[in-house]
Amino acid sequence: MEQKTERIKELTMLLNQAAKAYYAEGREIMTNYEYDRLYDELEALEQETGIIMAKSPTQRVGYEVLSSLPKEAHVAPMLSLDKTKEPEVLKEFAGTHTCLLSWKLDGLTIVLTYENGSLAKAVTRGNGTVGEVVTNNARVFQNVPLQIGYKGSLVVRGEAVISYKDFEKINGQIAEEDSKYKNPRNLCSGSVRQLNNEITAKRNVYFQAYSLVSAENIDFENSHAKELEWLRSQGFSIVEYKLATAENMLETVQWFAEHISQNEFPSDGLVLLYEDIAYGQSLGRTAKFPRNSIAFKWADETQETTLLEIEWSPSRTGLINPVAIFEPVELEGTTVSRASVHNVSIVKELQLGVGDTVEVYKANMIIPQIAKNLTKSGRLHIPEVCPVCGGPAKVVRSNDVESLYCMNPACQVKHVKAFALLVSRDALNIEGLSEATLEKFIVAGFIKEFADIFHLDSHKDAIISMEGFGEKSYENLMKSIERARKTTLPRLIYGLGIAGVGLANAKLICREFDNDLERMCSAEKEEIAGIYGIGDVLAEAFTAYFADEKNRQMLERLLSELEIEKEAKAAGQQKLAGKTFVITGSLQHFTNRNALKELIEQQGGKVTGSVTGKTDYLINNDVTSNSSKNKKARELGIAIISEDDLLHFIEN
Repeated sequence: MEQKTERIKELTMLLNQAAKAYYAEGREIMTNYEYDRLYDELEALEQETGIIMAKSPTQRVGYEVLSSLPKEAHVAPMLSLDKTKEPEVLKEFAGTHTCLLSWKLDGLTIVLTYENGSLAKAVTRGNGTVGEVVTNNARVFQNVPLQIGYKGSLVVRGEAVISYKDFEKINGQIAEEDSKYKNPRNLCSGSVRQLNNEITAKRNVYFQAYSLVSAENIDFENSHAKELEWLRSQGFSIVEYKLATAENMLETVQWFAEHISQNEFPSDGLVLLYEDIAYGQSLGRTAKFPRNSIAFKWADETQETTLLEIEWSPSRTGLINPVAIFEPVELEGTTVSRASVHNVSIVKELQLGVGDTVEVYKANMIIPQIAKNLTKSGRLHIPEVCPVCGGPAKVVRSNDVESLYCMNPACQVKHVKAFALLVSRDALNIEGLSEATLEKFIVAGFIKEFADIFHLDSHKDAIISMEGFGEKSYENLMKSIERARKTTLPRLIYGLGIAGVGLANAKLICREFDNDLERMCSAEKEEIAGIYGIGDVLAEAFTAYFADEKNRQMLERLLSELEIEKEAKAAGQQKLAGKTFVITGSLQHFTNRNALKELIEQQGGKVTGSVTGKTDYLINNDVTSNSSKNKKARELGIAIISEDDLLHFIEN
């Protein structure tokens, strides 16, 4: 008995840690499969012994509300559902009654209240007793009606969800691998609970109603289905459902199983609800569960396979992610051969080793995972060097989770932004090399330094086979790279990423040295600092860059791939030498601000973005406007001129 009591305590602690990491911190310290297994073990031990710890996850409803959003107590506790993985249990649950079978959406539960036809309040489920008020955020969901035809008091529950497509898109915009969201549910939770609803609006959050809590003076004829269809008529999106009886329960469950891969939104199972409202209410509730409904979680399809290797994939933050590569197997209708293992802690927990027999599955029938290791050899060697740069790699423990990091500050993957700057529009202007693509190429070993970009054609087959690439995109990339071989010296100097050297400063320096790169590279700090608009700090960074022999050698290899074109020199005297300009408002004589900026720089002037005491002229064709820049210029006594004024000055 004592041993079982200790196991209960241990399981309670482990599951609470996993729940906190997953729901509150967006981390995973164990697989979904392992969590469910431990939960079932705890529940069985509690039933056997009658011992339930104060913070048992089988008793708590939801996780503690931790944000600074306003809090509000629910009128009645929002209970979680009892669950099963057996379709036969759903058949028994239905008995002689008709039921609604619907998706169990994996997002964030929201309660909406309408008064007099207007959305009055939105509250999250929170911990089941107290939720967070997110009314302003709900107003910017993609499909929540702000006004409805019904003018009585209405309370409706539903799930806020983010589609797989938007999840991938938003994650793709996050540079750091360990800053990416683990799954759509985490992204949705963070999006709905923002203090600034402008962020929520950009996240494409959708609301799907699944339960009508109350509606004054409406007769729904004792039918949950008619409640949902009435909500649809009021403009709500409702959860997809089907009517089911014991006779057709198994085939209805099978229909959902066949369609989950086509689901736009994430689902972690199904919900079965008695269609007869009065009958369901008559059954009452337990301390935790209502008796009118039950949740069904997919019994994961698993396959045994052989672990071939662990691929250690570095990211720009230094985190090296373990990815399991195994003999291909069929799961849920698709071929699977790799799965993320997340971190070193899970690698150790699974006791992985090359050649082990592992059991794999798809979490929520979508995401490949390792369920368990049947042979547990534990022979896997954790790398001591980074697979990209060969620098030292070290296991770092944070929040009780061990992760592998590259400790070399010069690792190429950590400098993806440096490569991205070199290929950016104002530098070499190579289309098709986003930061995400560059990171893939660096991790694959295709790019180790700048010059390697011009030899990507030697990796044609590997690039074409990469996800998101094909023959056409490869050809377009190669054409863009060839066009980039012809460039100007200022573009190249800017693309090197020297601290503080923007394109305008690069042009100033190149003109001062008459585009003589060797003179520039050998210049003393005082020579660079003596150029108007440069200064000591930038001069120090510039000369320090070229004093580094590694930088010089890297530049020489890059230059061997390029053809530097001479910039046309402005005829006659540079009329704007030493003058600083700010451009604002619409233009009349130039196609865009860059064209006007180019003219000013050719005449020896400099263009900045904001009006300061160092500004000589503000160019604005609407000289009398009360724009913020015009006001600032007047306060500082800076002349406001038009395009015509500038052109007249240059031409005379």
